Amino acid sequence: MNVPRRIDCTFCGEQIEPGTGTMYVRKDGTIYYFCSKKCEKNMIVLKRKPRTTRWTSQYKREKEQRLKQ
Repeated sequence: MNVPRRIDCTFCGEQIEPGTGTMYVRKDGTIYYFCSKKCEKNMIVLKRKPRTTRWTSQYKREKEQRLKQ
C-alpha cells in the first residue's frame, strides 16, 4: 500500500496535506510546493525571500539564532 507523503511548503515551511496545495514548476525544472496562494504570490510575483518575511518558519529560526548570539 502506497501512503501519500506530506510535503513542506517551499515558502513558509508548513506541512501540506496530501491532495491540497499547489505545485509550481519553473522552466529550468525547479519544483516549488505552496500551501496557499499567499505563499505563491509572495515568492513568485512579489519575489520575497522567506528569511526576510516575518510570518515564515525560516525567519523565526534565523531570529532565534540571532538572539542567542
